[in-house]
Amino acid sequence: MKKKMSNLVLYRKYRPQKFSEVVGQDHVTTTLLNAIKTGKIAHAYLFTGPKGCGKTTVARLLAKAVNCEKKESPEPCNKCFSCAEIINGRAMDIIEIDAASHRGIDEIRDLREGIRFGPAKLKYKVFILDEAHQLTSGAANALLKMLEEAPSHVIFILATTEPQKMIPTIISRCQRFDFRKIEGGKMKERLKKIIKNEGVSVEEGVLSMVVTVAGGSLRDAESVLSQILSFVPQGNVIKKEDVKSLLGVIEKSLIGDFLDLLLKDKAIEALKLMDSAFEQGIGVETFYENIVYYLREMMVVKIISTDKESKQVQSVIKSLLVGLTKEDIERIEEQVKDISAEDIKKMINSFFEAGERIKYSPLPRLPLEVAVAEITEILRKEEK
Repeated sequence: MKKKMSNLVLYRKYRPQKFSEVVGQDHVTTTLLNAIKTGKIAHAYLFTGPKGCGKTTVARLLAKAVNCEKKESPEPCNKCFSCAEIINGRAMDIIEIDAASHRGIDEIRDLREGIRFGPAKLKYKVFILDEAHQLTSGAANALLKMLEEAPSHVIFILATTEPQKMIPTIISRCQRFDFRKIEGGKMKERLKKIIKNEGVSVEEGVLSMVVTVAGGSLRDAESVLSQILSFVPQGNVIKKEDVKSLLGVIEKSLIGDFLDLLLKDKAIEALKLMDSAFEQGIGVETFYENIVYYLREMMVVKIISTDKESKQVQSVIKSLLVGLTKEDIERIEEQVKDISAEDIKKMINSFFEAGERIKYSPLPRLPLEVAVAEITEILRKEEK
């Protein structure tokens, strides 16, 4: 019997409630757990990293853990009064601020007034400031003064995707943690657990598509999966064709065929295949992006092909070529056998230039056609 799926979006429904549930950020969670265990809590933290990698989630976990009333473990117990208040969004002492919409000096001055008073119910008053780099210059300087004079009952957690835009003096006052994009393999395992828990089935290759579209953001992957589950009738198997149609994903074999034709000096056939793809409703930019992804995979395979049996190379294959089947890798190995890494680099550069021109061209497909002509000429010169 299939489980009834909740209406709650997946990234909220499956938001980690313990540090051990956070995916792909062990270097952060291990350090924070040790700090909580030893009581070495900083007064200000800076979480940096790409979107959707867990910065705000870990900030909330830290707020919960430092206020947890059970001390058996540095992990939050999720059962005591403090944990329950935070989980249910009722904790007055946990203040989340979006700096993108509250970026002025007046808002930060209001914040300063709130800092003067101790926590209403919890041990610590925790301020989570998201997109902290968007504060105005005046607001940033006001925040700096608060960080320098913060009372012992206050903890600041700043989160940002662009730390280079923050003033260095704020960064120097914080304990910094750099979050990473989540590896495809770990993201895939997480999605498998969600799929199993939701009681649905997927065809082989569906989750690889989701991981590719998400680009290292688990939140995006879970949002895409939510979209797919809403699109596919409950009880049905989620098929690759349905996902391709919904997300506009191109079958990898099509791009492989296109590049095969280029490598075999069959530019006319390559142009015909590209034209056929456009007639089927595939967008020019989508086609371009998939070419670049594929060429990147060719470059990685070419670089590691000389020593692919070593453990180090196997680790690279696992982390950099996630989503590729054994058959995909074997096909790419065959494609790069008679071409140099330098030629692959030239192909990438040609398509990069085409990608820049697509947005300005009155005929969007023309830059890709020019790239085909350029690459054909490059490869012919190499053969002479």
